[in-house]
Amino acid sequence: MTNANVSDSTRAGAGAPPAPAGSMRATPPPPIGRTAPYVAEWERSEPERGRRQPAWLRQRRRAALDRFVDLGFPGTRLEDWRFTNVAPIAEAHFALAGPASLSAADLAPWTVDHAGAQLVFVNGRFAPDLSVVGALPPGVVVGPLSAVVEAAEGPAGTPFGRLAPDAAFPALNTAFFADGAAIIVPPHVVIETPIHVLFVSAPGGPATMAFPRVLIVAGEDSQARVVESHAGTPGAAYFTNAVTEVALGEHAMVEHVRIQRESGSAFHVGLVQVEGQRDSVYTAHAFALGGALVRNDVAAVMAGEGMECTLNGLYVATDRQLVDNHTLIDHAKPHGTSHELYKGVLGGRARGVFNGKIVVRPDAQKTDAKQTNRALLLSDDAMIDTKPQLEIFANDVKCTHGAAVGQLDEDAVFYLRSRGLGADEARAMLIHAFAGDVLDRVRIEPVRDRLRGVLIARIDAELQARGDRS
Repeated sequence: MTNANVSDSTRAGAGAPPAPAGSMRATPPPPIGRTAPYVAEWERSEPERGRRQPAWLRQRRRAALDRFVDLGFPGTRLEDWRFTNVAPIAEAHFALAGPASLSAADLAPWTVDHAGAQLVFVNGRFAPDLSVVGALPPGVVVGPLSAVVEAAEGPAGTPFGRLAPDAAFPALNTAFFADGAAIIVPPHVVIETPIHVLFVSAPGGPATMAFPRVLIVAGEDSQARVVESHAGTPGAAYFTNAVTEVALGEHAMVEHVRIQRESGSAFHVGLVQVEGQRDSVYTAHAFALGGALVRNDVAAVMAGEGMECTLNGLYVATDRQLVDNHTLIDHAKPHGTSHELYKGVLGGRARGVFNGKIVVRPDAQKTDAKQTNRALLLSDDAMIDTKPQLEIFANDVKCTHGAAVGQLDEDAVFYLRSRGLGADEARAMLIHAFAGDVLDRVRIEPVRDRLRGVLIARIDAELQARGDRS
């Protein structure tokens, strides 16, 4: 039995193009949950945070809090949230996480070997003793985002907050902004080694929350590879609300690997907002391997002619996990190329959601876009809701999409068993091959090897649990 809900939405050559990403099109349904506890926590923590920040930043954060209060938490009556109920977040009481002491040994499961720089943030706070910044080309900025923002003379002096949409969770992140990572690459500079940003949640008391932020700016004709990791103490319950903004200049190239390995009891809501100019190249690999309730949004605006955008994703969920992936690729200029491949492996009573939208605007002639979404269900109780969408308002384009949901091919299992493999070993080999199609696209070898080990352990544990239940 396959539990799946596959819907398709395609529109071509009619109607008006959609509003830009993040804009409001209509009055939303009433919000859910209570915002008052968040306002109270903001007021409690503001004196300490505010005295370190310039007036313009305090004003922006206050406006973001007001915006969050106006919007409230999104409910399932909103189309983009109808499969994901955030009531467990909206109805819980979270406090800002306090300082925590971790050692380099504590971070070992999440570090990246041979990184040119590694910035570590514990409970949202920069940890200089755990961070390492090696020799980087002149002019490159890799360090705390707070220092970059606070050094700006005003909001016009920094791209902070320029790309993030005017929605509830990004507004909440901005309201509570304290620190994050800034990676700024000047024009014509190539960084050969990857830069790793690690956010670790290590709460030591009641349910806590943290608001990581990453800003990546790649100047004209520059190149960089960035690994962004989110992890947490096993078994801890907490809420992470992360925002990443990526701005690419003309001919810039960025490879961005985002790894989510939160605690199995944690909530994670993440946004990656990208804007690229002429002939820029953005390649993303997103891995969701933890968390009880996970929502990942990736939105790329191809604002320059000839931009290339690649979005790859792999999510693995077991037990009662919920992993929701929403992607948007917005072709705004001609001659753009986009490729998207998302795969999911779901076991136990896990539920997955994939909503992938490709928008081709009237001026975006000669667009070439391809989207593929596949999900593998390891149990009769696992479910996936998938919705590929094309909204095309140009007539000289080549766009395709496809979605497939299924279980392991028992004929393939039988074939491998006939060659001497055990049942679990045969199934594990097929699952590894299915997931490896995404994993092998990561060009940073230490990251790829580390992820492969984590993936094998997760799959083997699920197959063992499946055997125990049968």
